[in-house]
Amino acid sequence: MLASLPRAEYRELLASFEPLTLRFGEVLHEQGAPVPHVYFPVDCVISLRSTVEDDQALEVGLVGHEGMVGISLVLGAGASCVRALVQAGGTALRMKAARFHVAFRQCPPLQRVLYRYAHVELARSRQSVACNCFHASEARLARWLLTMGDRTGSARFFLTQASLAGLLGVRRATINEAAGSFQQRGLISFCRGNIRILDRENLEAAACVCYARDRRLLDPR
Repeated sequence: MLASLPRAEYRELLASFEPLTLRFGEVLHEQGAPVPHVYFPVDCVISLRSTVEDDQALEVGLVGHEGMVGISLVLGAGASCVRALVQAGGTALRMKAARFHVAFRQCPPLQRVLYRYAHVELARSRQSVACNCFHASEARLARWLLTMGDRTGSARFFLTQASLAGLLGVRRATINEAAGSFQQRGLISFCRGNIRILDRENLEAAACVCYARDRRLLDPR
């Protein structure tokens, strides 16, 4: 995302960032809590989750190198509407919220990029609501696996069936059945949380239309 800025603005912004390594499972901010920093993932992936009672949470977004964590600050809100949790560890660029407000006001190119991204996130979250209501669990799982592959830039990643079930809001047995079907068809391998996409083309065919719509939002060409 930042690399799409004009070179001068890009270099100026980089001087204000703190590079850091994020660990799997680390919580960047909680739902309803103030946002102390914004994060621009480099090679990590952040899961955005909407929480309800008993600490149950449904994933409503995945953010990788294409995006930013803390988009509520762009829209004038100081608190987060989601829990942001590291889904795949790696590096990111972090900036304090106060410094971000100054940089955002002073950099029109950054404003354009982030307003566009805020629109994309809003559209994707609305698409996810419809997806969760109307699409089969197998198609939703395929969408999630493909999206995770896009965000990590890799065909391999780690997540247990129990965690996947929680993220998608289904029973573990449902994930076990869907993942088993994908393995039998040679689309993925899945063993003790180690996931590998083997046949991306046919996994895309198994995914719901929401995956293609998500990709068009990020690259409308």
